[in-house]
Amino acid sequence: MKNTFIAPSVLAADFANLQRDIEIINHSDADWFHVDIMDGMFVPNISFGMPVLKAIKKHATKLLDVHLMIENPDRYIKEFVDLGAEIITVHYEACPHLHRTIQLIHSYGIKAGVALNPHTNVKLLGNMLEEIDLVCIMSVNPGFGGQAFIENTYNKIKALREFSKIKNPDLLIEIDGGVSIKNAKKLVDAGANVLVSGSSIFGAANPADTIIQMKKEIVD
Repeated sequence: MKNTFIAPSVLAADFANLQRDIEIINHSDADWFHVDIMDGMFVPNISFGMPVLKAIKKHATKLLDVHLMIENPDRYIKEFVDLGAEIITVHYEACPHLHRTIQLIHSYGIKAGVALNPHTNVKLLGNMLEEIDLVCIMSVNPGFGGQAFIENTYNKIKALREFSKIKNPDLLIEIDGGVSIKNAKKLVDAGANVLVSGSSIFGAANPADTIIQMKKEIVD
């Protein structure tokens, strides 16, 4: 698929050498930075807060794709925009007034995404699909990196791509969790066009080379 993006997940970077790892991605063939924000309530883990995102933005030269795994995300949308987020993704399961949340994100002139947990059916997006720029399909249960990929993800991607053909043919379908060189091509063939990869990139001996190989797999 043309215009497929690789988004290394900063959650898997070496926190003691964060600037170094950000610079590695800056000089790689990656397209975006994927930044997970966790509050310890919506998901059973706590990750970056606003000061860390501010530090990332100071050094990052690629688009910041900010994934809010938090309750009541509306409270913080403006702050994340001010910190440099260019895409903000909220969870379907955390937003009782999803349309209002998407409108709020768009009001700041940036792209709005909706993430779906593994158990959430893509059809639940219903009439919202036309309003959304990106759907993030969680291919692991959110909260921790390094989990095993959930195989049913391929079926969800295909269903969402088919569902979006009429309502939103330009929809970005992002996959987050367990993405590697081994499954990158299969994910793209199913209809995905944004691949978030953490452990497979930052855990490699040469992250930049791993990104090159992943891109090659997608093209080939």
